[in-house]
Amino acid sequence: MANSGKGTFQPDSDVHISYEDQQKINKFARLNAKVDDLKDELKIKLNDVKNLEEAVEELSLADDTEKIPYLVGEVFICQNLEDTMKSLEENKTKRQAEISEIEAKCEELKSQMSELKAHLYGKFGSHINLENEED
Repeated sequence: MANSGKGTFQPDSDVHISYEDQQKINKFARLNAKVDDLKDELKIKLNDVKNLEEAVEELSLADDTEKIPYLVGEVFICQNLEDTMKSLEENKTKRQAEISEIEAKCEELKSQMSELKAHLYGKFGSHINLENEED
């Protein structure tokens, strides 16, 4: 078929990807996948903290003499209100520390990704797309 002249698409014949460049592209993809996994884990941890806060609020209305069932592993144990509140606060503190750790890992990975992105865009320009659909 003859070319109509409307869209003269030419393959990227002028773009040559070296082995090192391919390794950088692969590293970027792995880092991006890891960041996505950490974001999912972060959502779960944030939800856990929210649930713990709601539990503390609900228990503030409870009677001091009640025994409160508290899930530890796969079993419930009955604790008094003070011990249950202490356990909830400990779990909340633990989750918040985990959240901080995940956020720090994400920032470190994003820093590495921005270095790779700058190098790859500098070399390939518009011939490469390293942006997330979410961004």
